[in-house]
Amino acid sequence: MLPLPAARSYASVSSSSPMNPNSVGPFQVFDRNVKRMQKDRAASRDGGARSKTVDYVRDEIADRMIERFQDIKRKFNTVLDLGSGPGHFSKLLGPENTEKAILLESSEKLLNRDPDSEFDVDIERIHADEENLLEVIPRNSQEAIVSCLSLHWVNDLPGVLVQIKEALKPDGVFLGALFGGDTLFELRTALQLAEVEREGGISPHVSPMTDSRDMSNLLGRAGFTLLTVDVDEVKVAYPSMWELMEDLQDMGEGNAVVGRRHIIHRDTLAAASAIYKELHGHEDGTIPATFQVIYVIGWKPAPNQPKPLERGSAQTNLKDIL
Repeated sequence: MLPLPAARSYASVSSSSPMNPNSVGPFQVFDRNVKRMQKDRAASRDGGARSKTVDYVRDEIADRMIERFQDIKRKFNTVLDLGSGPGHFSKLLGPENTEKAILLESSEKLLNRDPDSEFDVDIERIHADEENLLEVIPRNSQEAIVSCLSLHWVNDLPGVLVQIKEALKPDGVFLGALFGGDTLFELRTALQLAEVEREGGISPHVSPMTDSRDMSNLLGRAGFTLLTVDVDEVKVAYPSMWELMEDLQDMGEGNAVVGRRHIIHRDTLAAASAIYKELHGHEDGTIPATFQVIYVIGWKPAPNQPKPLERGSAQTNLKDIL
C-alpha cells in the first residue's frame, strides 16, 4: 500500500463499426466546466501546497507508466502529455527519452502550478480541452502521446481515442493510464448502503468508469494496432472516510456527473463512514481505498510495422512439437 502522506489538514467535505474522428458523443455524462473549476480550485488552495500533498496517486501511476514507456526503445522529438495536470509523467522524462514535452490541460491553474525547473526536458504548455484535441494539435504531427489519469473524465472516450490516433504520425504510439471500474468500490458501496438506510434511495457519487475489455475494443475500433492492455491496483490507507474524501477534493477528483446531488446529509455521511470501516476497515483502524488502473498501449498503423503472418502460412506442424 502507498503510505498516507504526513502533511494534511483534517476536515469533512460534504461495437465494431468505425468511428468518426470529429464526432462528439450525444450523452454528456460529466460537466466538463465543473471539472475544470474543481481542478482550478484544487490547484489554488494554499498556493498549490495542498494540491502537491495529494500528488501521491498520480505520481505512483506516472512511475509505473514511465517503466512501460522506457520499454519502447526509441527516442522521440516530442511527447504530448494529454490531460497532463502539472506534469506528473513529463517530470520523469529525460533527454534520453525526448527533447521536449508538450503539456495539454483544461485547467490553466493546474497546468501552470509547477515551474519549468522541475522538468529535465524542454516544456511547452497548452491550455485546451482534451475532448477537442484536433482543434489545437494538427493531424499526423505527434510521435508519441501519453495520458496519465485524465481520460476517465471525458464524455466521448471513443471519439477522443480516434482524435489521439489522428494526431499521431504513422507508427506513432499512445500510452495511457485511466481509472477502471473497481476504483473506490469501497466508498461507492458504503455511500449506497448509507443512502438506502437513511434516505430510502441512492444517487451517483462515484463516477462511472470503463473496464479493460472495453478499452481493448475501443482502441481497436479507433484504429490502433499492436494493442497492449493490462490492469493494476494501487491501495492507499486512510485514517477514515473523511480524509479520503478530503484528499479526493484536493486532487480535483470531486463528483462532476451531470445531475449530481450537491449536498449529502451529514447523518448519511456519518453512516457511510461507519459502514466503510465495518465492511472494509483494517485491524489498525485505518480504511483502504482501491484505485484500479488500466494501462493501454496502441500504435497508429504504418506500412513498416510488424504484422502477424497469414492464417495457414506456418511451416511447422504444432503436433510435431508437442
